[in-house]
Amino acid sequence: MTTNSYKLQMKMNKAINVGCKVLESNTKTIEVFPYLRHEDGDKDIYCLSPYHGRSFIVGRLDNGRYVVSKGNGLSYTRHCFLHTKEPYDDTWGLLLRQDAERDFAIGQEIEALGIKTNHMEYVLELDFEICLPSGRIVKPVLLQYDVECPYRISDAPFMTKDQIQTEVQKWREMNERGYNTAHMIAANVLIKNLRIMHDHQVLHNAIHEQNYTWALELLDFEIACTPSHPYTSEDDMRHVKDLYSREIIHTYVIINYIAGALHEEIDYAIVDALFEEYGFDLHQYDVSPKDGNDKSFVPTAISLPKKFCTK
Repeated sequence: MTTNSYKLQMKMNKAINVGCKVLESNTKTIEVFPYLRHEDGDKDIYCLSPYHGRSFIVGRLDNGRYVVSKGNGLSYTRHCFLHTKEPYDDTWGLLLRQDAERDFAIGQEIEALGIKTNHMEYVLELDFEICLPSGRIVKPVLLQYDVECPYRISDAPFMTKDQIQTEVQKWREMNERGYNTAHMIAANVLIKNLRIMHDHQVLHNAIHEQNYTWALELLDFEIACTPSHPYTSEDDMRHVKDLYSREIIHTYVIINYIAGALHEEIDYAIVDALFEEYGFDLHQYDVSPKDGNDKSFVPTAISLPKKFCTK
């Protein structure tokens, strides 16, 4: 499978078509892919890296966007689903219905706010049953959506330099501040996204390099909450809430990751100032020594050694 300018590096997995019930729909024209990973299957599904966990590329739209399915089973190991005694029936490779429906609904809210994100297509309940250790019998549920770029920021070790640069070149269209470095273009997009979400009382709760694509699309809202989709009593037990300020650091980590992947020197004073411009003043969280005797070194810029270069 190729993009307009490079070939995707993918691992092919086999899957079976088990049929499904459409629980939620945001389209009437896109094909449904009720696939479950199975070594003896006759369908092909593709994974770009183990970081995608339970997500696979299942198709391509006429406009070039990639169709992704989430919940089809693990993309690594020989096992489709693994239960390691996680609470509340959480199972590796499995997507629970309430999580898929939350992801689907909040994803559309995020898109309506003008944030670049995945476009939701369907929530599908598969015609297939599994029995969890709790004794609960569930039918796997899939979240199907499409994206501009299937690679996540975390996929950098699995990408070539040319693949990364092809995506980064597209960021010029987002460079509304005229930055000379790509990581600062990304920083402005990510921090602006955070400002929009917090202004609308949206807690994403999983902002990290696995949930942004190289097209700077924000993904994965299954543990997010909004005023229209607050946490239930069970969600309160499964997820930490009300940590909006923590997402400032999570966003900063992604900016560091991008700068490192692109071998760009990052100036923390400039990044701090950009956060402050958007109303995230890091000074209010500062608990550093103030007596003037602190001998610790606080860097203002860093660049990674060549041994960390991507291929």
